[in-house]
Amino acid sequence: MLGRDFFQRDVLTVARELVGVELVWHGCSGIIVETEAYGVEHDEASHVVSRPSARQFVLSNPPGAAYVYFNYGMYWLFNLLVKGGPRDGLILIRALEPVSGIKEMQKRRGREKVIELCSGPGKLALAMGITGADHCTPMAGRGRPPGVGLRIPKTGHAHDVAEDIRVGISKAVNHPWRYLARGNPNVSVPHGKVKLPASHTAPKSK
Repeated sequence: MLGRDFFQRDVLTVARELVGVELVWHGCSGIIVETEAYGVEHDEASHVVSRPSARQFVLSNPPGAAYVYFNYGMYWLFNLLVKGGPRDGLILIRALEPVSGIKEMQKRRGREKVIELCSGPGKLALAMGITGADHCTPMAGRGRPPGVGLRIPKTGHAHDVAEDIRVGISKAVNHPWRYLARGNPNVSVPHGKVKLPASHTAPKSK
């Protein structure tokens, strides 16, 4: 399992390197194929700018802790805390490629197709059984509960990681801080396909 030192680096580095890591959660697991980074400073789209509770979370929790919040009154979203490096922040886990516990995921999601189970942040939290009760769970180091964590898969392949702009935000829209496994069918929005507000122009993604 990954230790806290993995999360004590720059938030963009961690967001990129989480692609290909396996998220393990109480009998279910999936390979992370899409992440989004949000900075503690100089990022208007970050919760830390607009929510005092998010600022307190960053101050009070160790690197690798889970930041879980309810989005639009509909879906829980699962994030990881990065702190102690050049740039602190939160990383939204946007999509997984399911590996184990697939039958349970299908039951929770009411879907049969595997590529539809975790192809979005709300979908993956529902499929994995992640809720607000899991907020502040240590995902690395001391205090990590049995049956949860993040690990490098024993078998697998290196992903071609692409950079792109973030999804569904209206501020700091030009930051290319979304990282995804290029060509993977489980991602929420394919590379280069994010729709921006009409008043913005996207930079060229890599």
